[in-house]
Amino acid sequence: MKVLVTGGLGFIGSHTVVELQNKGFEVIIIDDCSNSDENVLEGIKAITGKKPLYEKIDLKEKHKVEDFFQRYQDVVGVIHFAASKAVGESVEKPLLYYENNIGTLVYILKELCKKNKASFIFSSSCTVYGQADKMPITEDAPIKVAESPYGNTKQMGEEIIADTCKVTPSLNAIALRYFNPMGAHPSGEIGELPIGVPQNLVPFITQTGIGLRNQLSVFGDDYPTPDGTCIRDYIYVVDLAKAHVIALERLLGGKNESNYEVFNVGTGTGSSVLEAIHSFEKVSGRKLNYKIVDRRPGDITTAYADTTKANKVLGWKAEYTLEEAMNYAWIWEQKIRD
Repeated sequence: MKVLVTGGLGFIGSHTVVELQNKGFEVIIIDDCSNSDENVLEGIKAITGKKPLYEKIDLKEKHKVEDFFQRYQDVVGVIHFAASKAVGESVEKPLLYYENNIGTLVYILKELCKKNKASFIFSSSCTVYGQADKMPITEDAPIKVAESPYGNTKQMGEEIIADTCKVTPSLNAIALRYFNPMGAHPSGEIGELPIGVPQNLVPFITQTGIGLRNQLSVFGDDYPTPDGTCIRDYIYVVDLAKAHVIALERLLGGKNESNYEVFNVGTGTGSSVLEAIHSFEKVSGRKLNYKIVDRRPGDITTAYADTTKANKVLGWKAEYTLEEAMNYAWIWEQKIRD
């Protein structure tokens, strides 16, 4: 079965391609390399023994999307990762985010609607919940007004897919709302490769640990949490990748209860920023140079998932601990610096 993975050279995308190929799927990657590297293809090949098909396409070019689906009419499923994802940048460049995250989604869905049957997995985010009223966060938690254009594109993306599914019985879709992906593949062949200053905590931790950054800033220690720092649900990227494959198999096997479903993908456990730092110190044997600074505008206090629905309905469960994931992130950081 042929599956398209957009953004398949990125952090989560590349790990998902590995899991798909391990399950026997034939994968085609579309990526414009605006935030990724073609060398990732070699990492995927080293792990799986097979290099996926790859096309360098900017999905904002509608005619190229149409042309791709003309050439690959046997694509049975699409896993859509390709999107801009830096919250701060989205505030500064909202139109870039709406064009890249919404326009490309519409172009892909239009092509899928032409098929007799199509399966679509959407890369969504827990950002749609904002600061949830109750912990842990269930899929029924209210969707709050978005804190950023990036967050808004995820909310709008889900609405566009739901509206399209209502009038397109041939389209089956699942939105996976994931929490905080981290780590790297156990092989050390692929991992998180942020371009410029990392937007996520874990690569900032590992880059500081290896001496690439002088100091890690911890934004606030006066939050109403046990140690005063923000709490997040850190999920190991391979666990997350496997959730995408299971979700796709659910649709291809006709096991979905409706043609649009939503699942939280997290560990169900909240860990504070300081706990993440101490986890790194334990696995690396290094003391991390960090400093408590003022709170960052827009940061929510606590967010961790209720994973009951994913566990029971999808039959998926996170297997790796924060410490195990941090260890793989550290192995990867050392490898790429070498």
